[in-house]
Amino acid sequence: MSALDLLSGDAQTFLTKVWASRVHLHQGDAERLTDLFSLDDADHLLTSTAIRTPQVRLAQDGGVLPESSYTRGATLAGRQLTGLVDCRKLLALFDAGATVVFQGMHRYWPPLAELVAELELDLGHPCQANAYLTPPGSQGFAVHADSHDVFVFQTHGTKRWEVHSDGEVDHVRLEPGLSMYLPTGTPHAARAQDRASLHVTIGVNQLTWRTLVRRAVDAAMDRVDDGHLPAGYLDDPSALAEGLGEHLAALADALRGTDPDAIAGEQVERFLSGRQSQLRGGLKDVLQVRSLDDDTVLRRRTGSPCVLVDRGDTLRVLLGDRWLDVPARLRPALEKIRARTDLTPADLPLDEQSRLVLCRRLVREGLLEVRG
Repeated sequence: MSALDLLSGDAQTFLTKVWASRVHLHQGDAERLTDLFSLDDADHLLTSTAIRTPQVRLAQDGGVLPESSYTRGATLAGRQLTGLVDCRKLLALFDAGATVVFQGMHRYWPPLAELVAELELDLGHPCQANAYLTPPGSQGFAVHADSHDVFVFQTHGTKRWEVHSDGEVDHVRLEPGLSMYLPTGTPHAARAQDRASLHVTIGVNQLTWRTLVRRAVDAAMDRVDDGHLPAGYLDDPSALAEGLGEHLAALADALRGTDPDAIAGEQVERFLSGRQSQLRGGLKDVLQVRSLDDDTVLRRRTGSPCVLVDRGDTLRVLLGDRWLDVPARLRPALEKIRARTDLTPADLPLDEQSRLVLCRRLVREGLLEVRG
């Protein structure tokens, strides 16, 4: 099951009929969603780690509390650390009704990092993860709207959501296993019920057609003359209009010569190369890679891209933050790796030496991981 299937049900239906259009509810796998970030996990981060701001902030009654009310300083190797969570102060504020916000969890909590990485490949848009821990009966934020699309799922307790859509107000009770999608700009607020509430939000920061078209226009503009406006145009606006018409025609010619395939390829590379690499378990993989043999079970790492671009006798392989150039004859093997979740080197249509060399390289590069 893909990340999008987990959050929305049928991914294809969501992308064609729901995406960026309306509120959507899905009853999913409660155990799998809860395992992504449980109440015990939240307790561990707050009380047993050196978590710092801005990874954590507190909100109450529609306002954000000052960091000084729940943080402290310390030293490490003689250097000053600031913004460390003081768990005693934080727990007292939580007990008094404050909501704890875990920010940017895709950068430091592996289960959510992997979910976000996979969802980004499903959608082609940058994503982020936050979590909200609210005491019983409390509300952290007043009615507000986000500037991005949001998936919400509950992992502990229940929360009653007030959702404004199409001029109406709906009330949704979220409990573990139920996820909700809110399009950009949907006003909403939420209040915990009789138990503490913990929910996760996955924000989808949309890439738009306007951005892509503007990039193409900007590239075409570089081929248009950048000379000065003619002297005296204040007295003769027609001369300015004539010159402007010529430059607009030159821009139109430049745009007609723009290659959409090239712009699309640049967008794919720009997006994939700017993402955070997912290398959990990479240390063990590096230690095991020398003993890898034909029967070693491998898995394509969750959320890791593998884009193949033909270059004659060479095949370029985009692995997120890097390109690999390999012989074109390896395409069938790489296609098999792209299509399979688990495999062994023996599954690849190459001679023994070539397939072991390829698999060891792809383990070192982070595309494949060693299972077990």
